[in-house]
Amino acid sequence: MSTPARKRLMRDFKRLQQDPPAGISGAPQDNSIMLWNAVIFGPDDTPWDGGTFKLTLQFTEDYPNKPPTVRFVSRMFHPNIYADGSICLDILQNQWSPIYDVAAILTSIQSLLCDPNPNSPANSEAARMFSENKREYNRRVREIVEQSWTAD
Repeated sequence: MSTPARKRLMRDFKRLQQDPPAGISGAPQDNSIMLWNAVIFGPDDTPWDGGTFKLTLQFTEDYPNKPPTVRFVSRMFHPNIYADGSICLDILQNQWSPIYDVAAILTSIQSLLCDPNPNSPANSEAARMFSENKREYNRRVREIVEQSWTAD
């Protein structure tokens, strides 16, 4: 059955394949267009450089009028990422707009990695460290990056 949400997700998938933004990839799981696996690579020349971070995106039939539920599967240490992997990002909550597609969502999350908002912390320890002890914060990020190579 083809619903507007499913048609839109097929279109998002085609665009992501034809014109993938640097450092991100995503695709629906084999049996469901409504559940995607994605990978974000840590941006070059940042503490996140070299990391490969896995995420899931769960869409509903309300997409694109409602944002998907996006979670990191990889362990993360970041001011705006909760312990369960969910992400505190305005476009996934109150600033959502149907113009965002999967590529825009993943690109926004990738830029959030290097440009956190410590004023809206999901992880208060990471937020405090980011603000008060950047060296220690970057060291913790490097640990997460190295774990991302071995985690499945």
